[in-house]
Amino acid sequence: MSTLFLSPMRFSPREITEVVDLYASNPEYWRAAGEYDAGSIPAGRVEADLRAEAAAEGAEILLARDPQGRLNGMLSLLDRHPVDGLPWIGLLMIHGDLHGRGVGGTLAGMAEQRFSHEGREGLRLAVLESNAPALRFWESRGWRECDRRPDIAHGRPCIVLHKALSA
Repeated sequence: MSTLFLSPMRFSPREITEVVDLYASNPEYWRAAGEYDAGSIPAGRVEADLRAEAAAEGAEILLARDPQGRLNGMLSLLDRHPVDGLPWIGLLMIHGDLHGRGVGGTLAGMAEQRFSHEGREGLRLAVLESNAPALRFWESRGWRECDRRPDIAHGRPCIVLHKALSA
């Protein structure tokens, strides 16, 4: 896997267009999640949703680019979850054309390394119960189920996964 560079999303029109393309390249996820119509993802709504997410205390939306500047994926991070105080990955999404090429693993590893270097003991995320491929991906990386509960935003059934981190 080639190198990825992370940068905070600045919400430029170009970035919004790129993220809409990223979202559109993952129709199976959106069909399972139900947040957007997989065939028509409105840029204005994507921008509004991401701005609201980024406005939360300790939240960060990062864009992952390859050395040529192409958007390969995005990572939404939360420094401290309001319930457990741990850092969380809110969303890790890779462009659909890049699935199976190691991009997701690289991006997940970057998030894990970041919080490990900060001395954090663990990292969490939630996977929709209906998203079996995502669950397999995270479990193959050493993440383990620690809870089941609906997500805060939409009430969808989720599996909460935890990964212990070491400095």
